[in-house]
Amino acid sequence: MPHATTRDGVRIYFEETGQGTPILFLHEFAADYTNWEPQMRYFSRGHRCITYSARGYTPSDVPDGEVYTYTHFYTDALAVLDHLGIERAHLVGLSMGAYSSLQIGLNAPQRALSMTLAGVGSGSELENLDDWRKQCRANAEQFETLGSAEVAKVTREAPSRIPFLVKDPRGHADFYAALARHDAKGSARTMRGFQGGRPSIYTMTDAIRGVATPALIICGDEDEPCVGASLFLKKHLPAAGLAMFPKSGHVLNLEEPALFNESVERFVTLVEAGRWPVRDPRSLAAH
Repeated sequence: MPHATTRDGVRIYFEETGQGTPILFLHEFAADYTNWEPQMRYFSRGHRCITYSARGYTPSDVPDGEVYTYTHFYTDALAVLDHLGIERAHLVGLSMGAYSSLQIGLNAPQRALSMTLAGVGSGSELENLDDWRKQCRANAEQFETLGSAEVAKVTREAPSRIPFLVKDPRGHADFYAALARHDAKGSARTMRGFQGGRPSIYTMTDAIRGVATPALIICGDEDEPCVGASLFLKKHLPAAGLAMFPKSGHVLNLEEPALFNESVERFVTLVEAGRWPVRDPRSLAAH
């Protein structure tokens, strides 16, 4: 099985297909490398596409210890690119993967041709940050005491997941059957370390304003925890565009695969043509 090795010795499982300019897909907390299959099949017709499972998600390693910080996660993505000899790639991330993509834009912008940030920013509201982190710790304990299968039963009807259930019950069922098979220890450590420990994007305003990497922000209009964060990033990322998917929740790439693929394809095409610039100051309204 193909693996890349991170700087702290963790083996990361990846798959790739296609030829051309690279696209790296970064999955969300409840997903793994398999959940990008609709995008791998579509974009590999014209690009070299790579998907991987983050640390804590088999068949990648599930290391012990406090090695699940947001820094570990975004540098793991870079380790995959390094292993494959890829200097720069388009980054397509959902939720946790979108946060990691943004961190690459902040800390290693030379590695990102573009950033697609889908379902980004949940848990960032400063007024609710303590409650969010407390809930993440509680969720981690659930994984440790109940196991992944029981947690999947509890979380499958979370508010931002309901639009997926309504539109595509079979796809929703498959998604949560996959979550039920996740390594419970890896999920608990990720929930406690990454989800519950990452800085709020609202604390990074100045740094975000300095990221000129082309960005496409995608948000479901019924994914309420991400709407405000998406608008915030649109306001402060200099080269950002915002796409709001109607009647949509969090799992955008599976809930609306055709619309997701069309939106990302148009974005990537414009970036590669040099037609996705930073915002023209003349378009800013005077206040």
